[in-house]
Amino acid sequence: MDSRRKFLKKIGAGSLLLSLPPIYAQQAKVLSREVNKPIVLSTWDFGLKANAEAWKVLSTGGRALDAVEQGVRYTEADPTERSVGYGGRPDRDGKVTLDACIMDENANIGSVAALEQIKHPISVARAVMEKTPHVMLVGDGALQFAQEQGFPLENLLTEASEKEWREWLKTAKYEPVVNIENHDTIGMIALDEQGNLSGACTTSGMAFKMHGRVGDSPIIGAGLYVDNEVGAATATGHGEEVIRTVGSHLVVELMRQGHTPQKACEEAVKRIIKFTESRKKTLDNIQVGFIALNKQGEYGAYCIHGGFNYAKYDDAGNQLISSPHYLI
Repeated sequence: MDSRRKFLKKIGAGSLLLSLPPIYAQQAKVLSREVNKPIVLSTWDFGLKANAEAWKVLSTGGRALDAVEQGVRYTEADPTERSVGYGGRPDRDGKVTLDACIMDENANIGSVAALEQIKHPISVARAVMEKTPHVMLVGDGALQFAQEQGFPLENLLTEASEKEWREWLKTAKYEPVVNIENHDTIGMIALDEQGNLSGACTTSGMAFKMHGRVGDSPIIGAGLYVDNEVGAATATGHGEEVIRTVGSHLVVELMRQGHTPQKACEEAVKRIIKFTESRKKTLDNIQVGFIALNKQGEYGAYCIHGGFNYAKYDDAGNQLISSPHYLI
């Protein structure tokens, strides 16, 4: 009897789909698929430890927003991770300046850029989102706000980072190298048990950058974007190229058009390549990678050069995955 009921249910569902206009039939198919949740993705191998922190929130039914904040805070506090937070490489003036942004399922956003002496810019970004009428604070204004919110001042320049900076000063020449962690970021996106998406992105930016330089990481739509109806994406690599294409927003919009997360990341990278070639620039020293997650818990990634990896944590466990890439 149970088998007969299941059969009739399938027939009825199929008939309903056939009777719907194509766009609504496609939406009905999406809704009928089993959702892989909760799930969290983050960039690079340090994402494994960050994911583990985020999973503590997600696995107990917590909110994706709390998960991504807690996850990237772990990396911000680790002095051995030289491109994020405490221990990040300084700018050419020897100052560690941090950028971060955060976005929740309701399109609430917060961001800080060129923030000094504060270990957890992601939490300051969240405070901007929740406690001010603004979406972005920068430089001295961001620092003033952070202090007003009770964030302690700390020296973020570690001995190892200062030593590297002083060595760099001998030539004072900036030469980006693909996939060394002088321009990398931790970006994290998550889908919680309630089916809501959120994301966070935090970085110390390019090593030895010009003082005041801001990349894509704190810019909503470039380094991070979340649309709770569709999906979320985040970027890593050369921020100028991501800003040029509003990369993470592009990935999400491609998913809205029906692309899988994998295909959306591929198309966004190809857009960057097209823009680069149209400007008569070489790809030799340009690396950009995207990761994406949709409402079904499906995910994907793509980059220009090989060497980019990302971490995925769901019910199957915490796993490091090598991203497919454009150039061999």
